[in-house]
Amino acid sequence: MMNNMLETMGRQAKITANILRKTKTAQKNQALLAMEAALIKNQAAIIVANEKDIARAEERGLTPPMIERLTLTPDRIQAMADSIRQIAGLPDPVGYIEEMKTNEDGLRIGKQRVPLGVIGIIYESRPNVTADAAALCFKSGNTIILRGGKEALESNQAILVALREGLKAADLPIEIIQLITDPSRELATAFMQMNEYLDCLIPRGGAGLIQNVLKNATVPVIETGVGNCHLYIDKDADLEMATRILVNAKCDRPSVCNAIENLIVHTEVADAFLPVFAEALQPYAVEIRGDEKTCAILPQAIPVTAEDYDTEFLDMTLAVKVASHYDTAVAHIQKHSTGHSEIIVTDNYQTALDFHADIDAAAVYVNASSRFTDGGCFGLGGEIGISTQKLHARGPMGLNELTSYKYIIFGEGQIRGLTGDTFKR
Repeated sequence: MMNNMLETMGRQAKITANILRKTKTAQKNQALLAMEAALIKNQAAIIVANEKDIARAEERGLTPPMIERLTLTPDRIQAMADSIRQIAGLPDPVGYIEEMKTNEDGLRIGKQRVPLGVIGIIYESRPNVTADAAALCFKSGNTIILRGGKEALESNQAILVALREGLKAADLPIEIIQLITDPSRELATAFMQMNEYLDCLIPRGGAGLIQNVLKNATVPVIETGVGNCHLYIDKDADLEMATRILVNAKCDRPSVCNAIENLIVHTEVADAFLPVFAEALQPYAVEIRGDEKTCAILPQAIPVTAEDYDTEFLDMTLAVKVASHYDTAVAHIQKHSTGHSEIIVTDNYQTALDFHADIDAAAVYVNASSRFTDGGCFGLGGEIGISTQKLHARGPMGLNELTSYKYIIFGEGQIRGLTGDTFKR
């Protein structure tokens, strides 16, 4: 039997979905700009709430990378507000007719973009997801039920207050954005099985969360997030460029899914590159776990395990492999990749084209950091998550990826006969 609170939230979401589906773009943009202003106005209250979450996280012994993901600063709140403003400025996909054609029976048939309906989001310790997900779902005409991690509960509730101020300012129901405040696992499982109310469920977090959702959900799920990302240094690489990309891709924010976890180096440049990259990573205290050839070149490296190559560390740890051939590097990526973001550094144009053809991932880079796999960087105004599956959506999920379509048909009295013949009035 469904929890009474979830039942109420589901009913409210369905009611408001019918309202939002017909809401004009101008009114939605008005609400988004009001949300932006409310986030800045409520910044002090949001930071106070976040400090409570951080204090509890430290008491529970959460790791520094997890606390970093949880932390909000004035700059991060400003970034959340900026993202909402950017979303307000993007074209509204709802109602857009992708094509209109006339068939042999004289029917005009078109495909029109429509919201998915009610979207559920399950996520962990990053409270900025509350604002990003709500704004994207709202602009694309979807109502949203959020279920964040218990470690960010105070922060999420404070952000919700600001978002709902924006809805009120635009004369829209505050139930368009709802937040589950009960952190229990039993309630989370019941949420994953709200088939009567949820049209789609999107988990955003680590491998454990995503696998739990895939195992327990009966609602359609879009799999996102796990990023076992690789950087391959080809024999024809510019090693100075490679070092710069490596430091950024690993050390800029190691706790996010678009940071690299694996480094592969062609054997022809291993002796020259490995000591250089190790020195570049030293200020960041990166632990290097390497294969036999890596450990022979770098005394500070510790032996890698087979499990390390499949691990999303989300920390200052890097698994390293020396590859004797391009094909060896590709085979390693194909075996261990989660299909998120993969990089090659090379000055060989043909090798770059081969890498694009050989690697099956949501984002494949030549000579650039994987940290760009982000809805904001791709011009989507943020993202609901990075989809690593192939059905419905792949890569950063922006406004278009949060819609479906329906066929709209205009006729002039046409009917279809029992024999398959078509008659016109």
